Amino acid sequence: MAAGFTIGLLLSPTGGALADPRPTVAQAKAKLAKLNDKADKVVDRYNTATEKHKEAQTRYTRLNTGYKRKLATVAELRSQVISMAVDTYKLGGDITSWPSMAGTDDPTFLLGGLALAGQISQERAQKLTAFDRENRGLKAERDKAEAALAEADKERDAVQKERSEVLKLVAQQRKLLDKLNAYNAGNPNSTGIKYNGPASGNAAAVLRYAYAQVGKPYVFGGTGPRGYDCSGLTQASWRAGGVTLPRTTWQQWAWGASRKVSLDALQPGDLIFSEGLGHVSIYAGNGQIVHAPQTGDVVKVVSLSAYGRRLVGAVRP
Repeated sequence: MAAGFTIGLLLSPTGGALADPRPTVAQAKAKLAKLNDKADKVVDRYNTATEKHKEAQTRYTRLNTGYKRKLATVAELRSQVISMAVDTYKLGGDITSWPSMAGTDDPTFLLGGLALAGQISQERAQKLTAFDRENRGLKAERDKAEAALAEADKERDAVQKERSEVLKLVAQQRKLLDKLNAYNAGNPNSTGIKYNGPASGNAAAVLRYAYAQVGKPYVFGGTGPRGYDCSGLTQASWRAGGVTLPRTTWQQWAWGASRKVSLDALQPGDLIFSEGLGHVSIYAGNGQIVHAPQTGDVVKVVSLSAYGRRLVGAVRP
């Protein structure tokens, strides 16, 4: 990447005596590092909000489906009860009570009227009991579905808020990278490189997958196959190894609470987390990692010593 930093461009005068001087390479890189660190955390918040919205939407869909099913059941039972009322009327029931009974939406009134209409067979009694039971649960099902929808809407708003913040940071990163002539758009169709490291077992499958993504662009919220963010890459790679990881960096760290390993005892396939839990990478062995770094960069293999982020720990899935 160093070749991409055009020193002459950075240090050339701006053309005006009162203009601010261009930043030096070191200053620009320091500013970019701060932006990247901030973006890591905001992207993880965005991913977390997205996951919560998906969960809330799924819950609403399930509850609303149940409510509609119960609504259909109640409608069918009500039709049967009304049919019973008609039969009762034809057999000499109260001619003045039937119209109001048939038109009411109040199951208590309808059931009471039928109970007064005369002898009820066991079969009819079972239908009345079923109608009463299902109708009483209908409002509760509807209220649950409405509450779940409100929660889904709330989480959707949180996603939009975080997305706006991410887009603002991405614009700042892109502007700075363009000034440094260091923006790498990547290739969404990259076939990557071959992994020849020391991994074995499912870790080997993980790293073969991760290396096959090398050259694809970093995309915030990306889970592949055309682009990834850091936790999107680790999730997809470990899925190839037969292990289902949660989506976000924070979730992956929490998931691995009982699987933590020392940074001095890393093995290929281990997940390495940065301080603040804004970034995660995969240890490839031989002092190297593979990761999706940040906006304007691509999935790449670098040495752990050149990682550029303070580390907090590692997890072995």
